[in-house]
Amino acid sequence: MSDINCNFIAGEWVTGDQEIENRNPSDTSDLIGLYAQASRGQLDAALDKAQRAQVAWASYGMERKQAVLNSIGTELMARAEELGRLLSREEGKPLAEGRGEVFRAGQFFTYYAAECLRQLGENADSVRAGVEIDVRREPVGVVAIVSPWNFPTATASWKIAPALCYGNAVIWKPANITPASAVALTEIISRQDIPDGLFSLVMGAGGTLGQQLVEHPSVNAISFTGSVPVGKGIATAAIQNLTKVQMEMGSKNALVVLDDGDLDLAVSVALGGAFGGTGQKCTASSRLIVHGAVHDAFVEKLVAGVQAMKVGHALHDGTQMGPVVSAQQLQENLDYVALGQSEGAELACGGARLDLEHDGFYMSPGVFLNTTNDMRINREEMFAPLAAVIKVDGYDHALATVNDTNFGLTSGIVTRDLARATHFRRNARTGVVTVNLPTAGTDYHVPFGGRGDSSYGSREQGKAAAEFYTTVKTAYIHAGEPL
Repeated sequence: MSDINCNFIAGEWVTGDQEIENRNPSDTSDLIGLYAQASRGQLDAALDKAQRAQVAWASYGMERKQAVLNSIGTELMARAEELGRLLSREEGKPLAEGRGEVFRAGQFFTYYAAECLRQLGENADSVRAGVEIDVRREPVGVVAIVSPWNFPTATASWKIAPALCYGNAVIWKPANITPASAVALTEIISRQDIPDGLFSLVMGAGGTLGQQLVEHPSVNAISFTGSVPVGKGIATAAIQNLTKVQMEMGSKNALVVLDDGDLDLAVSVALGGAFGGTGQKCTASSRLIVHGAVHDAFVEKLVAGVQAMKVGHALHDGTQMGPVVSAQQLQENLDYVALGQSEGAELACGGARLDLEHDGFYMSPGVFLNTTNDMRINREEMFAPLAAVIKVDGYDHALATVNDTNFGLTSGIVTRDLARATHFRRNARTGVVTVNLPTAGTDYHVPFGGRGDSSYGSREQGKAAAEFYTTVKTAYIHAGEPL
């Protein structure tokens, strides 16, 4: 490979028509590298080869597929320190989070390696005498994966691993802002026992190359994680070819703190859920819905905790919150701070750009007080280290506020009351619910997804992934008259 980090197209590392710079958001003087941008011709070549490679891959034995996925996962976990450092360097999350993300990505692959051996069908007797029925799942075909920058290795892995497990080919278009992690994962996959062209990495702008990918008639399924507007655009493009679509989009997650909850636990849960990953998580707790009886005490502890957070270089010891990912993201965050204040919210702390030792995209974590649920800062996904406190007068008011949103990804509650916790689990209109835990943080072996504008299509992760990455075939067999 040359000094330019290449795309992996149809089994070969190739440069593109142009390249982009990748710089460290913790220190913009740190050039991570130059990354090739794939052309339309390269995309067509990748898709053409993928169709043929998928047929070959589907014929591989189960144990052969299992060995491939297990090898990828094992290497990711073994190299979590190295690749986590690279991830944190280009995305900005603290090193512990980067390392943890890469290790978790490895676990996705080893989980689906085991699932290669668990693909059991069903059988039944027909309503017709002498006829048996066999129901099984087969690969959907060529899968386009469009992944985000905030979890550049983990989110991609929880899509790529099941796609390969169930016998599909993959064309991966990662976010252009975190290409280094994409190249690193691709390099591992490229060395495996897979047909040339089964897996291709096509880096490029979402508005051009990404659009060409989702519009392509050779794509059988699209798995996307990103914003609501982009997701709706993908759905519009996909329907022209009747392409199967799975999307995880925006959120406006709420954490409820009731009057019977452990306040210290509530603050810890809120800090982790709202500000982990610099608030750049689809599962972040951006709305903190607090019972009036404990509101003031909670706010006092929360603000103290936020002000004590150490913001700094992602790779430095002691950093609890790194920079935001880019100059554009930082400006959008600061615009939301100004918007919240213009709406009448009180900025209790933070929400300002920070000038630190290195020139990076740093801001202090911020807390809004005296907010109402109809404010834009409580309606729109900010994707920022900002949380808004909403004061409520009781449990019913809290639950109604949680559900008063167009989104529905995660929600959480802090309470000691089992009856309230049970009622909340059953009545919060979100795909994921947590009790006495942050809204951010999910396991890989169970379904993940939301409602409303948060998700579209079948669930991701765990056994639920089979619904998207396979298609069902029902066979009727008549063996004839017995001898």
